Amino acid sequence: MTAAFTSQALARLPYDPELGELHANSPLPAAITAEMTGPLRAAPFTAPIEEVLATRALDHRVVTVPGPDGELTASVFTPRDKAATAPGIYFLHGGGMIIGDRFTGIANILDRALEHGAVVVSLDYRLAPEHPAPAPVEDAYAGFVWTAAHAAELGIDPERILLAGTSAGGGLAAGVALLARDRKGPTALAQLLMSPMLDDRDRTVSTLQYSGTGSWSRESNTTGWTALLGDLRGTDTVSPYSAPARATDLSGLPPALIDVGSAEVFRDEDVTYASRLWAAGVQAELHVWAGNFHIFDGAAPAAALSTAALTARTAWVRRTLGA
Repeated sequence: MTAAFTSQALARLPYDPELGELHANSPLPAAITAEMTGPLRAAPFTAPIEEVLATRALDHRVVTVPGPDGELTASVFTPRDKAATAPGIYFLHGGGMIIGDRFTGIANILDRALEHGAVVVSLDYRLAPEHPAPAPVEDAYAGFVWTAAHAAELGIDPERILLAGTSAGGGLAAGVALLARDRKGPTALAQLLMSPMLDDRDRTVSTLQYSGTGSWSRESNTTGWTALLGDLRGTDTVSPYSAPARATDLSGLPPALIDVGSAEVFRDEDVTYASRLWAAGVQAELHVWAGNFHIFDGAAPAAALSTAALTARTAWVRRTLGA
C-alpha cells in the first residue's frame, strides 16, 4: 500500500474509548522533532529501575560488552530462584532510535522472566543521530553474540534465547535475527517483536492515517528514521539490517510474535512483515489490537485491551520458552 493516498483523504480508525481518553490527556507532543531529542533524553519517561526492582525478586548487575567501536553497557537481571540453567531473554529497548535506555519499557519483560525463571540481558545500544546506522544494529548484534557466548556464565541455556524488542528495539531485534542468519552467528529460539519499527520509506496507509496524532506520529517517525539514516532515508541504498522491511529474503529466521495496534503508524508495515515471514516458511503469530495506539500497554497497563494483549503475549512466551 503506497503513494496514491494523502493523510487528508484517509479516515483514521478511532482509538479504543478507554485508551482514547488517556491519549487525549497525554502530555506527549504530537510530533517529536530533532530539537526535542536532548530534553527527552534528560527526562526519563519510565519508572526508575530501583522502583521496578523493588517489587520483583530479581538480582541486577551491570556488565560491559565489547561492541564494534568500544565498550557497551548492559544489565543482567537474574531471578533469585532460577534453575541452574534457564532460558534467556535478550531485550532491546524502544525510543525511535533517538531516545531511551536499557531500562525503558523493561517491566513487562522482567515479569516474563520471573514467570519462566529466565535471565534477561538488556543493552544500551548507541543512539542516533550521534551514532547513525549501522551503529545501533551492530551494537545490538554484538550484545546478542556476547550473551550467547557467555550463556554458561549467565546460567542461560544457549538453545533457548529469546530475542525481544519494543518499537525501535523491535526493529533492531528483527535486524539482529537477519544478521545472525547471514553471518552464521548464534540462533535465537524466537523473536518477540512488539510494535516493531521496520520500514523507513513512509509509504503505508497507516503512516498517512496517523500524521499529526498518536503517541508516535508519522512526523516523529520521520525524525527517528532521518536521525538514523540521514539523506539515505527512503532511498534504495538502505540496509535491511537497519530497516528489516527492506530484506528480500526472510527465510531461515526464527519464529516470531508480532503485535501492534490498529491505530498506529507501524500497523501496516508490521502486518506486511508477518505476511512475508509466512510466505518465506517462517512461523509467525500476529496480533493487531483494535483501536490501540503505539505502546498502549506500556502507557495504560490496566486497560482492558492492554490486559488482553499482555495475556496473549504471555501465553506465546510460555509456549515458546516451555518448548
